[in-house]
Amino acid sequence: MYRYAAWLSRDTAVAEDVVQEALLRAWKSLDALRDDGAAKQWLLTIVRRENARYFERRRLETVDIDNLSASQAALLAETPNEELADLREAIFGLEDDYREPLVLQVLMGYSTNEIAETMGLKQGAVLTRLHRARNKLKDSVALE
Repeated sequence: MYRYAAWLSRDTAVAEDVVQEALLRAWKSLDALRDDGAAKQWLLTIVRRENARYFERRRLETVDIDNLSASQAALLAETPNEELADLREAIFGLEDDYREPLVLQVLMGYSTNEIAETMGLKQGAVLTRLHRARNKLKDSVALE
């Protein structure tokens, strides 16, 4: 749940809040879960909806980089792994319609049928989105 929320929100702190709210919401409506086998998809659907709610009701905070502490400023100067950073940036740059199924498949290990159920799509639409997402990633990484 956390990994999925982190990829959706692109922020680990937001992901923690989203997962916490999702677990509270799931606990309150546990009696609505009819099939124990569907619990994983049910929880991820709650995470996706809670992520959307989070961004609907919260204003994003900004940070004045002129007032950073020494340790915070040092983090800005770190040299990250360029290839990994480029790939992450390319994934985050994908539209949600393409990023979400890609993350569900690659990170969460979902089958295309499970992705279709989770996202409320037909399997053909999921396959198309996955194909387009991979092509967009190849194009964006090749350009850099």
